[in-house]
Amino acid sequence: MRLVSAAFLAALAVGANPAAADPQCRVIDVDFQPSDKLQIVAWLEDASGNYVDTLFITDAVGRRGIGNRPGRYDFNSGPRWPYGRRTTTFPVWSHKHGMTFPTLQFRNRDDSNLSHPFNQSSSEAFFCRPLAPNEPGWDTATCSSPIFTDKGALDSTVPSRYPPREDIAMVQGIDDPGVASYDDLNPFDSVSQATPAADLPFTVSWPMPGALPAGDYVLLVEVAKEFDHNATYSVTARPAPEGIPWSQYGLPYRGQPSVVYRLPVTVGSTTATASTMTYAGYGDPDGMDGNLRSPDLSITSDVPGSGAGRLLVRTDGTAMFRLRATARPEDDSIAPGAATELAAADTQPTTVTLSFVAPGDDGGANPVAGYEVRYRALEPIDDSNFATSSPISTSIEVDDPGQIQLFDVTGLLPETTYYVAVRAYDECRNYGPLAVTHFTTPERPVGEVDACFVATAAYGTLLANEVSHLRQFRDGVLRRSVLGELFVETYYTVGPAFSTVVAHSDPLRQAARDGLAPLVSLVRGLKYEE
Repeated sequence: MRLVSAAFLAALAVGANPAAADPQCRVIDVDFQPSDKLQIVAWLEDASGNYVDTLFITDAVGRRGIGNRPGRYDFNSGPRWPYGRRTTTFPVWSHKHGMTFPTLQFRNRDDSNLSHPFNQSSSEAFFCRPLAPNEPGWDTATCSSPIFTDKGALDSTVPSRYPPREDIAMVQGIDDPGVASYDDLNPFDSVSQATPAADLPFTVSWPMPGALPAGDYVLLVEVAKEFDHNATYSVTARPAPEGIPWSQYGLPYRGQPSVVYRLPVTVGSTTATASTMTYAGYGDPDGMDGNLRSPDLSITSDVPGSGAGRLLVRTDGTAMFRLRATARPEDDSIAPGAATELAAADTQPTTVTLSFVAPGDDGGANPVAGYEVRYRALEPIDDSNFATSSPISTSIEVDDPGQIQLFDVTGLLPETTYYVAVRAYDECRNYGPLAVTHFTTPERPVGEVDACFVATAAYGTLLANEVSHLRQFRDGVLRRSVLGELFVETYYTVGPAFSTVVAHSDPLRQAARDGLAPLVSLVRGLKYEE
């Protein structure tokens, strides 16, 4: 059974109902400077070590569900990698919060095979197909072509300490019916944010629910990073699994385990600040338990951005720190104003840049504390459905009232109308009015597809077994003759435009699969020379 603290329920009530915000509140400011490509979670415990609430969690775990998704935990990784449950991300936090969730598995229950049937995979709005390290786009987070992924199925007999992803909508007749419940199973929506920008100071301001008494608490911040290898946690020591299909995609990611920073915090009627330069320990490298291991020489300590140095050293002019917390009382009875002139400044097939004029707080004189951004596809968004609309994880650096604010939204679908709403909030989570706009993404440029063009579009993924057979036929037969090579070059000329149309039409995808079936059946039994 899932356990949720009273404090967390109170925090949800504040986030869902602006009127519930208390003009007099206590705020904990958490300050740090992250290095690049981190996953971060911050939570509060009482003086006895009991979990109280989660203050902040990066989007990949909090909304995208990388800790609980189909596929074995030691699968390789890469940009926007769609599979493999990353149970090693936050082992200390995941065991501390006390909640469990059903585990996601591939529909065919084969954890070791990245391939999946086309009739069990739906269009993917965020993750990309796995890439080989030598492929173009390895170091980017852009998806060059429409892909389809297995959204998995819930197995209630196997508990997970991580929530499933909540950023998908079930496709009737393709996805498992349980996909519709993923959103309801995730309690971390309100505290999920985009990964903070590398090498820049970052602050999380968390209003304590009124039900929490003043007193002594402990702030913990757990930080994970893929590919953070050293002599102890090397590719040799922790290799990728062998003897499984598609092992050539991605790279071994299991480097140094998560590190945890720990900081006592006193909450009272006056402002109190504490900071630390050192990490408290590290989590289980395999994510099997929640024990905090004491610092030792296996963790890199002298390289910025690696191991104990994942949070960079900051200074406030008088002292240096990696983590700082400030608990302070706040009196804020006036809600912020509304953002104005919200509009799309630059619209691309899968991304958009939006702009608005920053509102003010406290009657317009001061900057707001932050913004909540949500969207809906194909239908308008307003006060009645804002709370149930999909949150957008984006970083908006708060500016003074009247200044132009810009933010990017990624993971969109081409040729789709989106409605976006923005509301500002202050330190005590008083919320301002909604600002709403809409835009339509353009079609994807012709040719912006995978090199296996029609087959990939038909079967939804380059990793489909049918596509694999066709690629082997291309490389083992066609490209060994002049006429065959001429056919391949002709296919590369006309394939991109045709496949772009196929990928966005279920009837055409089915027709393409039907047309390719005899060829797949023929080549499946062929033997190829190396």
